[in-house]
Amino acid sequence: MDEAKGVIIYTDGGCSGNPGPGGWAFVMRLTAPDGAEILGSGGEGATTNNRMELRAVIAALEEAERAAPGQSVVVYTDSQYVKNGIGSWIAGWKRNGWRTADKKPVKNKELWEELDAVNARVRPKFLWVKGHAGVEDNERCDAMVQTEIAKFR
Repeated sequence: MDEAKGVIIYTDGGCSGNPGPGGWAFVMRLTAPDGAEILGSGGEGATTNNRMELRAVIAALEEAERAAPGQSVVVYTDSQYVKNGIGSWIAGWKRNGWRTADKKPVKNKELWEELDAVNARVRPKFLWVKGHAGVEDNERCDAMVQTEIAKFR
């Protein structure tokens, strides 16, 4: 994938307590035609870290679909839950009627279904990035998440 002609997205989500007030955020760079940057964030008063990580990716991919239809998309996430879920676990969950390998219902099923649908349309590449490791746009996302969480305190 040629990142010089596509969309680069960083996402993050988190909570103060788990569950607790949470926030999600994304930083998107449209590398063509003009290198625009799009920011997005939101939050909920009572949620979990995993739900916020999923919300961030869903919102970012929906925005990429609107802002840069048909362009290649790379999503950087610091969530192994999101990366592994969409990259490998989801196929088994769907095959097993949205049950995990140990036959329990998949948590956050409605968000996984949303992510699955937008993922099928946008077809992004997911890459993991270590959180809190000085990666500029990941750190920006984290700061925006903290701002969203503070709205509920």
